[in-house]
Amino acid sequence: MTEYPTSQEGPQPVASGGGTDEAGHGKAPIAAAEAVRTHAAGAAAEPGGSAAAASDVRAARSAAGAAPGGGTGLPRPRRNAAAPGPGEVPAAAEPGRGSARPRHDATVREPATGAPGPGTPGLGGPTETPRPRGEDAAPAGDGDGQGKGDAGASASASASGGAGRHGGGTAIPVGGAAEATAARREGDRLRFVGAATRRIARGIDLDEIVLGLCRATVPTFSDAILVYLRDPLPVGDERPVGPVVLRLRRTDRLRPIDDLTDSSTTIGAGMDLAGAAGATGELDFSQLPLVGPQGDLPAAELCEIRPGGALAEVLRGVRPVFGSSAAAKAALPELLGVDHPLPRGNRAVLAPLRGRRRVIGAAVFLRSPERPAFEQNDLLVAAQLATHTALGIDKAVLYGREAYIADELQRTMLPDSLPQPTGVRLASRYLPAAETARVGGDWYDAIPLPGSRVALVVGDVMGHSMTSAAIMGQLRTTAQTLAQLDLPPAEVLHHLDEQAQRLGSDRMATCLYAVYDPVAHRITIANAGHPPPVLLHLGGRAEVLRVPPGAPIGVGGVDFEAVELDAPAGATLLLYTDGLVESRLRDVWTGIEQLRERLATTAQLTGLDHPPPLEALCDDVLDMLGPGDRDDDIALLAARFDGIAPSDVAYWFLDPEETAPGRARRFARRALTRWGLEELSDSLELLVSEVVTNAVRYAERPVTLRLLRTDVLRCEVGDDSPQLPRQRRARDTDEGGRGLFLVNRMARRWGATRLSSGKVVWFELPLPGSNERR
Repeated sequence: MTEYPTSQEGPQPVASGGGTDEAGHGKAPIAAAEAVRTHAAGAAAEPGGSAAAASDVRAARSAAGAAPGGGTGLPRPRRNAAAPGPGEVPAAAEPGRGSARPRHDATVREPATGAPGPGTPGLGGPTETPRPRGEDAAPAGDGDGQGKGDAGASASASASGGAGRHGGGTAIPVGGAAEATAARREGDRLRFVGAATRRIARGIDLDEIVLGLCRATVPTFSDAILVYLRDPLPVGDERPVGPVVLRLRRTDRLRPIDDLTDSSTTIGAGMDLAGAAGATGELDFSQLPLVGPQGDLPAAELCEIRPGGALAEVLRGVRPVFGSSAAAKAALPELLGVDHPLPRGNRAVLAPLRGRRRVIGAAVFLRSPERPAFEQNDLLVAAQLATHTALGIDKAVLYGREAYIADELQRTMLPDSLPQPTGVRLASRYLPAAETARVGGDWYDAIPLPGSRVALVVGDVMGHSMTSAAIMGQLRTTAQTLAQLDLPPAEVLHHLDEQAQRLGSDRMATCLYAVYDPVAHRITIANAGHPPPVLLHLGGRAEVLRVPPGAPIGVGGVDFEAVELDAPAGATLLLYTDGLVESRLRDVWTGIEQLRERLATTAQLTGLDHPPPLEALCDDVLDMLGPGDRDDDIALLAARFDGIAPSDVAYWFLDPEETAPGRARRFARRALTRWGLEELSDSLELLVSEVVTNAVRYAERPVTLRLLRTDVLRCEVGDDSPQLPRQRRARDTDEGGRGLFLVNRMARRWGATRLSSGKVVWFELPLPGSNERR
């Protein structure tokens, strides 16, 4: 069987006995049909050739592998559009006939005159006419004037030969066959439009929609297609600023140039590459299927639409136009470039792509000379395809903008990076519920606190929508503000509950707030209806911490309780949201137990003498999710407790007296001597003296002084005054006001934090040999 050329990227049509598939690709006719028609017509034209014709027909059928039908061989009228098809109830016998002849369901589709092409009737492919196997009449025309000579000769031959053979036959109604052919072509055209629009509608993003248009039209509707879209594409009611530019988004073609350089390849009826060559011997690409010398479509990448130009007028008209029209002849070179070859006649269609509010691009459908030109009804097909594509692109652009907004909102609501406070290492993960729901109400946070402490927060707002993400952002900001006030965890949750009630009566969320102290190796946890955390010990034992569950945030009138637990060095605390442990296939406590077992198994694999790496641990925890376990978004926060050894901490209380700065300098010098950091004595004594002097001036209770040796040397001075110091520029005649100026110039970092009982002023100095500069 003959297979017709298809697109290089599209699905390949399967050769069969005729008809079209869902995508509109044509099927090859039976190979012996031409032989049957030729032998039958030639034999009928000769007197007394009935027996020879019947013999030749049967021989041709046998050669084609088809069993002859059970008919009598009498000529019968061609079945028209109203005649029943195979499997339907047969029509009544003709008047004047003695009995009804048996029907033949098997049909032979013969191609129309001309070169073979993609075989969808009515779409530029070869026209096929259903013929019963017992029929020996010649085919009628296909409505385009093709085959009329054969039809007339066969009709007269059938009238004379048939009468001689059977004593008075009935002539074939040529007009009825033409109407049946036209009706069948319209039906094929409608089926193609339906299949093509379904394929276009399946796309959800821009590239899928444009690809669907190309694959649906090449080669069934055209040999090549070029799709131009505005750059950038407008979104919603946006109006273009500056000139309108079209960019070539995608091209598709029937076959590459390599297939056309074969001397046996025919371009049309009786025309080959030698006939397509010009006087110089070079190929005339205007006669070829619109490809360049390198097998591509030599079209311009960018096209700026000139106001009032030919292209602007065609796009403003919205309706597709033939390439041979006066408007298109001026518009196509402007769009494709003056060097792009164009076919002659109605073998090009320029279809504007109009969205809901404006034209967003254009599509050019091209046919090679080896297949029939576009018809008037093909403009309607092009208009339908262009309309569906443009509306789909409009929706895809809007969807892309919404997805971009959702991604940006979620990204800004979550921390860009986690801090690295002293004595603890952190890692985090966030997974949306699905690709179509990229935002949610889950969040996590790590907030450094005075005294080298760190607050660990994880929460979950009900739902995973834009509203949930907005509420989550407000609650996260509130939690950060409350944490900077150094409020106890239970107080933080109480204020979050009040804030949720102010946002609305139905604004509910769960939250877990913990504060880790690396010096005391303790952690204080308060819970508001959130799943309990899991602690993985250094030896590989994993336990679910027993914390009071509490009520969700937003309920109102509920007290929250905090619990203080040990946080041994080397242990890992895992905070998570319910999306990790709860789904439609398992309840929350089953998921928590599976999480605990997974952590214990991972710790045993990495060894009991050292904890597993944090990043790998987070990935391993997420791997426990199987198919169907992702019903909600997931936030995960892991904290590795390293702590600060007691030998690296020095702590003193100083009475608010005038001698306090001197005592502070002596204590600092002794600590540096014990740690072997005498190189920092001068800098540390000067800065400690300045900070302690400011604290004593406003304090009423004893002042605290603490030195911490980690990767840096950190000094913290606390007092009971809530007023934060501010750096100011002292005048030349001022005796004071230069203390914080010196701290800012000499310290690596410094800051001041307000506490519930006062404030803490701190600064850091780099250790000798660290090669760190301010």
